[in-house]
Amino acid sequence: MNKECAITPPDFRNLGVLLRVALAAQALGLMAALLRAQSVSDVGAVFLTGAAYLQPPLLATLLAWFTLSPRLAALPRVWAEAVRVATAAGCAALWLVLLAPVQGDAMRAALLAAGAAGAILVWLDWRNWRLSPALADARLQALQARIRPHFLFNSLNSVLSLMRSQPRRAETALENLAELYRALMADNRRLSPLARELELARAYIELEALRLGERLAVDWRVDGAPGDALVPALVLQPLLENAVIHGIEPRPAGGRIGVDIFVRGDSLGIVVRNPVCAAEGGARRGNGMALGNIRERLALHFDAEARLSARRVGEEFVVQMVMPLRRGEAAP
Repeated sequence: MNKECAITPPDFRNLGVLLRVALAAQALGLMAALLRAQSVSDVGAVFLTGAAYLQPPLLATLLAWFTLSPRLAALPRVWAEAVRVATAAGCAALWLVLLAPVQGDAMRAALLAAGAAGAILVWLDWRNWRLSPALADARLQALQARIRPHFLFNSLNSVLSLMRSQPRRAETALENLAELYRALMADNRRLSPLARELELARAYIELEALRLGERLAVDWRVDGAPGDALVPALVLQPLLENAVIHGIEPRPAGGRIGVDIFVRGDSLGIVVRNPVCAAEGGARRGNGMALGNIRERLALHFDAEARLSARRVGEEFVVQMVMPLRRGEAAP
C-alpha cells in the first residue's frame, strides 16, 4: 500500500472513536447474552447480569487508551495495538479478581477481553480503510469540480483589462490565480496550516475584487487566529465563494463579508457571515454541495468532535465551524 493510501490509525482521544468502541463492546456483550440465555425472554436479564463484569473494565480500558494515546502514537503500529489489547486484558482480569479472586476465571476474562479488544481494533482499521482513501478522494474531486468555470474566465478578463493600465496589479492577480488553482489541483487529503488557508482565501477575495470592485468588502477579524492550527485543506475558500455568489453578486450595492477566526478552549472556531439577498428571500439555493462537502470532510478528519452549522440570523447568513485545535505542521 502506498503512502497516500496508508490507513490512518484511530485517534483514541476522539469522542467519536471512544463512542464506537463502547458501542461495539456493548454489541459483543449482547451477542454473548444471546448465546448464554436459555430463551429470548432471558436475554435482558443475562445481559444486565453480565454488565457488572463488562462496564467497569470497559470504562477502565477506555480511560487507559485515552491516557496512553500520545505515547502509543510514537510506537510502531503493531506494538501500539498489542499494548491496547494487553491493557484491555489486564483491566478485565483485575476487575474479576476484585469481584471473585479465582485464577481460572481471571484468565478466562483476560482472554475474552483480549479477543474482544482485538476484534474491535480490527473493525476500526477496516472502517478507516474503507473510508479514508475512497471517501477523501470522492470529496476532493467533488470540491474541485464545483469551482465555477466562469470564475477562471472572469479573472482572466479582469487581468487583461489591467495589463496596460496597472501591470503590477495584473501580475499579482495572475500569481493569486495560479496559487489558487495549484492548491485546488493538489492532493488535499491531509490537514493544512490555517495560515495557508488564509492566504488562499485572501487570494480568492483579491481576484473577485477585480471584478466587483467596491461592491465587495471583507472584514477580516483573524488577529487571534493561530497560523499553525491544522484544518482540512480548502475549508475556507468555498465558504467565501458562497458568500460572494449568494450575498454580494445579487446586490447592486454589494455588501460586506465577515470572517471571524478564534480559539475557545481546545477548539478552533471559524465564522463566515454575509448579507442575505432579498431577491432570494433568504434561501441559499445552490450552496448545499459546498456545505455538505465541508461537513463530511470535517467528520472525516475530526469525527464527532467537529461540527458545522448554517443559518440565517437577522439580515445575515452565518456559517460556523468548530473543530478541535490541533497545532503543528501539515504532513508532506
